[in-house]
Amino acid sequence: MKDKIIRDIRDAIQVKESVIRSQVELIERAAVLVVDCLKKKNKLLFFGNGGSASDSQHLAAEFVGRYESERQGLPAIALTTDTAILTAVGNDYGFDRVFDRQIEALGRVGDVAFAISTSGNSPNVISGVKKAKEKGLTTIGFLGRDGGKLKALVDLAIVVPSAKTSRIQETHLMIGHILCERVDEALLTP
Repeated sequence: MKDKIIRDIRDAIQVKESVIRSQVELIERAAVLVVDCLKKKNKLLFFGNGGSASDSQHLAAEFVGRYESERQGLPAIALTTDTAILTAVGNDYGFDRVFDRQIEALGRVGDVAFAISTSGNSPNVISGVKKAKEKGLTTIGFLGRDGGKLKALVDLAIVVPSAKTSRIQETHLMIGHILCERVDEALLTP
């Protein structure tokens, strides 16, 4: 068992090393977009399914609450949390529409929408991105594998080059935390 644990840790390190080699400039661009959005008093919208829904909630909480430094709450919403909306829209329009209806209602020009999908092919996330683009939001994808269909749809695709869902998800969260740190630095530095 010990050897398998070591293998898993090394695998996680290799995935993160591949992100260093291929995604750092894109993460930096995402940080600039997020800082600019928040400085202009716009908001962040996060959405995804399953573990990506959890990541959406986690990251929205880091912005609304605080990350590591004390600061004012920042406008961020996880579109994965309101069960009444999710079930009403899912029932009345279909599950593929649960995010695009919320973006239609809440999204404004200047906002940034984060589409989180380990496959890049989730129909409801794709629909959400299409609605966000239609409304003039900037779209950032936290994606995995080869980026799937979303890679070509979002304005900025950050792709974790792994086929293993758990490695993709843990790396998405790491990237989200990096964005939180850059935002705190930018907003708290005079």
